[in-house]
Amino acid sequence: MEKKNIDWSNLGFGYVQTDKRYVSTYKDGAWDDGVLTEDATITMSECACVLQYAQTIFEGIKAYTTADGRIVTFRPDLNAERFANSAARMEMPVFPKDRFVDSIKQVVKANEAYVPPYGTGATLYIRPYMFGINPVIGVKPATEFQYRVFTTPVGPYFKGGAKPITIRVSDFDRAAPHGTGHIKAGLNYAMSLHAIVDAHNKGFDENMYLDPQTRTKVEETGGANFLFVTKDNKVVTPKSPSILPSVTRRSLMYVAQKYLGLEVEEREVLFDEVKDFAECGLCGTAAVISPVGKIYDHGKEICFPSGMEKMGPTITKLRETLTGIQMGTIEAPEGWIVEV
Repeated sequence: MEKKNIDWSNLGFGYVQTDKRYVSTYKDGAWDDGVLTEDATITMSECACVLQYAQTIFEGIKAYTTADGRIVTFRPDLNAERFANSAARMEMPVFPKDRFVDSIKQVVKANEAYVPPYGTGATLYIRPYMFGINPVIGVKPATEFQYRVFTTPVGPYFKGGAKPITIRVSDFDRAAPHGTGHIKAGLNYAMSLHAIVDAHNKGFDENMYLDPQTRTKVEETGGANFLFVTKDNKVVTPKSPSILPSVTRRSLMYVAQKYLGLEVEEREVLFDEVKDFAECGLCGTAAVISPVGKIYDHGKEICFPSGMEKMGPTITKLRETLTGIQMGTIEAPEGWIVEV
């Protein structure tokens, strides 16, 4: 299929409407068969549950063109599992995992002309989401839902690409103890909007959120998990019941251990430890892994030895190995790469 006339190498991380999207409706206790449609609009009641009580969840996945020209997605089964967990926590019907993966394939195939060519640095971002659509005025779950998937070609999440970023320790909490921080609900991200706008206005790229209960442990940012490298080259990631279990972070930890032979550790990370780490990165679907060069903590600065000019050596190897797996230049573990 002939590709669209897009300046792939200069794409930002924004919405570009593509040709087709997938829609399935849940009504009277069952999901319909689902359909691909060209209609990018959604019609709903002014009293729809999603508008009144934010009953909505979502996922983020990417499709890539590999070095040998195949179009693939990365570990969509894990996104399907997380989406199901999010739905259960939000009192929403679970969209079957096999249908979730199939809907991803259908939408990518239908928008093949928008999948960026290999080597451009761009990818096709895939956004599955679900929301309560019937009118609800009393505080209760919806009874009718829409599951939808759209795609958009995107460039790097951070404008500087892989250049180290500066973050700050936030005075706000991202999630409440025993709340919804561990699922991908829209309301978690709504809570972070004021904090990220304030951070950007003050010259920072992101926020570091500490645990909401004691504010002594590292949690995550508004949209990515943390990954640290110790001075003896151990890869450490924070463990907490209120952070999102990132597919990318889990994959990077596997890569660190199985491909690079590094010791890995998922544990509670005290903020007091951060100054002693050699490298720091933010990992997620959108950014893959972005190096952090500096953390600002209320007038004090934590500067990582890797500096502000380039990412550190271990994070570089992790990023190169994982993107190599995604792009087909490095052999992937079984089941990680799903061809469309």
